[in-house]
Amino acid sequence: MTEVFLDGVGLIGPGLPDWRTAREVLRGEREHEPARLPRPDAGMLPANERRRVANSVRWALAAAQEAVGASSYRADEVATVFATSDGDGETLHHLCEALASPQREVSPTRFHNSVHNAAAGYWSIAAGSRHPSTSLCGYDATFAAGLIEAASQVWSERAAMLLVAYDLPFPPPLYAVRPIAEPFAVALVLVPEPRPGTLACCRITARRGSSACSPFPAALRGALACNPAAWSLPLLALIARERREAVRLPYLDGCQLIVEPVAWR
Repeated sequence: MTEVFLDGVGLIGPGLPDWRTAREVLRGEREHEPARLPRPDAGMLPANERRRVANSVRWALAAAQEAVGASSYRADEVATVFATSDGDGETLHHLCEALASPQREVSPTRFHNSVHNAAAGYWSIAAGSRHPSTSLCGYDATFAAGLIEAASQVWSERAAMLLVAYDLPFPPPLYAVRPIAEPFAVALVLVPEPRPGTLACCRITARRGSSACSPFPAALRGALACNPAAWSLPLLALIARERREAVRLPYLDGCQLIVEPVAWR
């Protein structure tokens, strides 16, 4: 079991432009209206990088910037874990098109945006950070895998970690085999000790078992439940409502991740 403290939250999704709005929806204080959002502007990045950045990275940076801004840390003070099940689907689609063409010419910008740690690289530029970064995927269990990695590093290094999970839809025809219908990104600042703005203390355990995973929040049922990053929302629903219950998230190899918020500010 690992115990960490939650110091900041950021998220962005259809009808959920920020954590404040999501918290009101999850509390039942506001109806969820899943309107499409404008493309995040990636304003943290210098102009040259901003012109080249992939859409998925824009979403990841938007969530990360909100979480760090709500925490007691600066962007250049936290190590990072970036978790995405698929990377940037639009970039992969264009690469496949290029490789299927007679010329087989791949854009250098598309190529460097195709690597799985692209978001981590852009964040290090935007934040001016030289702290370590991990990029990972775990298919549908990607959020749980990222949370375990980030919490383990908080516990072992006694340092603040920024976890960012994000996934966006693939364009057709790849969408047929990976039907993520809506984009979503979430970021959590996790720390080893409580701070003045700490939101919750969470105990995290991985267990084998056949118990049912926690249901997706009723206020947000629908297309978001197909997005691996959005499986952060059952946990965020407990935090928004200040409920002292355990949430069971899907993990790998027949395991579940059990997260129990045990203290509130």
